[in-house]
Parts: sequence; C-alpha cells; structure tokens
Amino acid sequence: MPNHAMLSPVRQYSKALETTVAEDGMKVGFIGLGTMGGHMAYNALDGGNEMVVHDINPASATRHLEAGATWADTPKEVAEQSEIVFTSLPGPTEVEAVSLGESGIMEGMSAGKVYFDLSTSTPGMIRKIHAEAAARGIDVLDAPVSGGPRGAASRNLAIWVGGDKDVFDRCKPVLDAIGNQAYYVGPIGSGAVAKLVHNCAGYVIQAGLAEVFTMGVKAGVEPLALWEAVRKGATGRRGPFEGLAEHLLPGKFDPPDFALKLARKDVDLAVSVGREFDVPMRLANLALMEMTEAINRGWGDRDSRVAMLLQEERAGVEVRVDEDVLNAFLEVEKNA
Repeated sequence: MPNHAMLSPVRQYSKALETTVAEDGMKVGFIGLGTMGGHMAYNALDGGNEMVVHDINPASATRHLEAGATWADTPKEVAEQSEIVFTSLPGPTEVEAVSLGESGIMEGMSAGKVYFDLSTSTPGMIRKIHAEAAARGIDVLDAPVSGGPRGAASRNLAIWVGGDKDVFDRCKPVLDAIGNQAYYVGPIGSGAVAKLVHNCAGYVIQAGLAEVFTMGVKAGVEPLALWEAVRKGATGRRGPFEGLAEHLLPGKFDPPDFALKLARKDVDLAVSVGREFDVPMRLANLALMEMTEAINRGWGDRDSRVAMLLQEERAGVEVRVDEDVLNAFLEVEKNA
C-alpha cells in the first residue's frame, strides 16, 4: 500500500479509494431501482462491488438483495455506508429531494466520498448540489446515461460525465461495470448538457421524420419500401451527428459539397408535395424559411449547411473546433 502519511485526510481517503477501486471493488450505494436504475445497480453489483440499495418501492430491490446487496432505509443511510453513491431518479425535483433533503445523501456523506447522479436532470441542479458538497470535501459528478432499458440491462450504455477528471478516472472501473461507454465530457454540468442535446436532437429528428414519412406515404409510396429506400441514401447511411465534423465544427462551407440553392430547391419541392396531399409540414417549412434567409444573405453557392450560421447568430455563440485539433481527434477515432 502507498504511504499516505504526508497527505491531508481528504487526499488520504481519495488515495485509499483509488487503490480500493483498482484492486478490490468498492462499497457502492445505489438509490433508485426503477426501469433503468435496477439494471445499472445490478451490473455494478455483478462487477464485484459491495452494494447498499434504497428505493421508495422496497420490492424493486429483491433481486439485488438476493445477489448479496444490503438494504438501507434512507438515502442518508446509503451514503453513510458507501464510498460512492449513485442515483437514478425521474428528474431534478427528485434529485434535489434525495440529495439535499431531510435524511438525504448529503446528510450521510463525509469528506472524500463521491456522488454520481445518473439521472436526466439540469446542469443548474447538479451545479447547485456540487457547490454545497464541495465546501465539505465531497465530490459530485453528473453522469446521465443513454441506451434505454435494454442497454442498461446489457451494459450497452453511454455514460456522459461532468465533474473532476481525476475523480472520473479513479471511479471509472465502477462506471465500466455499469456501461461500456463511460465518457468524460468536461466540468460539472457538462454531462447533463450533453444528454439534453442528444435527447432533444433525437426528438426533433423524430418529429421531422413523422412529417416526411406521412408526406411520402400519402403521396403513394408503400411504407416499408419508403423506409428501405431512404436508408440507402446519404442521410440514411450515417448518423445525423457525423456530418458536423465536415462543415459546422471547422466552419468550412466553401467549396460546397451540395450548394444551398440546390438544397433549398429540394425542400421546396417536398413542401409542395405536402401541400398537394394536405400533409402539414411545420418543421419542413421552418427549414425552408431558414434556407431562404440564407439565400437572401448571398450564400446560395455555399454549402447547404451554411444556413446553420443563422442559428449561431441568434444564439450568440460559435460552434467551432480548431481544424488541426478536430483532424487529430478524427484520426485517433478512426484508428481506435
């Protein structure tokens, strides 16, 4: 064991925690054993960690207790008996109550312990909890997940983490027992932001797909044939986020891969088919308005993604990555 004699009490605890994680598993507390949390807690337990559990529905802990976990009556008791505490709760209201409320996690935490919130919450809430905990030497990280119940059960799960990078690295073996894609995003709140960006994008895309598929089917194409056809196109062959590295992130819109004036023509034609068959196409019309405004800026011969600059102007922020940094990242990812 390393010599901790010259370290502060908090650092002594942290170094001991690091050694424990690496060698012997940990004493993990888990609060919230619902659709997602139940699977994640079981996988953390199955990964060789001791576990203390709590849920408002005691019956949800049955299989965890049968597998060797112990029960605690309150979140405070979970924290008192654990080195790392995880919560998986419905939203920010529940997270605040369980972490900061009466008999909550913070009442049972002491310096050097770690709290990860796996819930989909807000960056403001986790930053509030972090600020209160930091004054007492307690580490708080946000770690929302993506993969759904099947992913939670199979560990095919992304975990987006915000907080102290050293704490993330130290606790990663436990995170790896929960999901196979634990990724450090940035400072506290970054994980929550990444999760909200991901989920909101998905539902906006879902609404757009509903528009264009109802238009396509009402215009006379059989649904399965339409679905098979569009999956073979440029958009269908890759995920919606991949193209950002080609244009928006480096800020490169010249020369065009596909000119804005041609893309606007395509959207205008699709909207006209919607009108012909009485299909409401709100998002498509909004996209057409954006492209028309960009055309009126004189950008018609630039790449079609140049219309995204309009939203940057409205938001007062640029979404940019240095091109050398971006290329280096892509090269590493390609060779991984």
